[in-house]
Amino acid sequence: MLRRLRDWFFTIPFLLAMGLTLVGFHVAGLVALRMGPRPFEHVMARLQWTLMHLFTITGAKLIVEESDAIEPGRGYLIISNHQSMFDIAVIGGVMLTNYPKYVAKTELGKWIPSVSLNLREGGNALIDRGDRHQAVEAIVEMAELAQERDVSVVIFPEGTRSRDGTPGRFSRGGMKALLNAADQLPVVPVVIDGSWKLLRYNLRPIPFGTTVRLRLGDPMPRTQEDAGAMVEKSETWIRDTLAEWRLANAQG
Repeated sequence: MLRRLRDWFFTIPFLLAMGLTLVGFHVAGLVALRMGPRPFEHVMARLQWTLMHLFTITGAKLIVEESDAIEPGRGYLIISNHQSMFDIAVIGGVMLTNYPKYVAKTELGKWIPSVSLNLREGGNALIDRGDRHQAVEAIVEMAELAQERDVSVVIFPEGTRSRDGTPGRFSRGGMKALLNAADQLPVVPVVIDGSWKLLRYNLRPIPFGTTVRLRLGDPMPRTQEDAGAMVEKSETWIRDTLAEWRLANAQG
């Protein structure tokens, strides 16, 4: 009971701060849109960075392990597992100057201040999960534009977030379309763990003191290797990393 009260004590100010942040950046984003794509990207990048740091209100701790080979200010094709809606803020906040774009379901482009604005206007791919043709077209368009502008794209091949941190089945179709459309962007496998705990009770409340861990692997240069092989390498690396972390936690 005391633990639950403690969790609520820190969750309420976090939710208030998040709401004010989303509204404030929505206004800033509308202004930045009039100035062009890059000013808008700057604002949305700062939004993700700010949201990432707001987690500290709930006692959350973020551990980041980033490859030294990742360069600021250039584009990558990022393949990541998916545990929480907060994964976007964490990846976007860490890769601040790489301006990552995302694949998201169309519903998310309608009603969330700042987030929906970014998804609609920021070069992301809004997809209808019931329309495979539309989904692939949107992903290809996003990938081609990202490669042309040398910004990053992110895909969560599980399609939906894991409720307990266990990675689900990786869908191949969207990933292959993405890799083929952005055939010059190096592939960066990314693994995140612990973010699912933030939503264990669907924000009612957020457990205090959650540790979220993020590892960004070495960029894999694009060669003659086909998209399927790159997907396999990324999935293997992600699953192996998660297994390594789980074993280390089990051993104390």
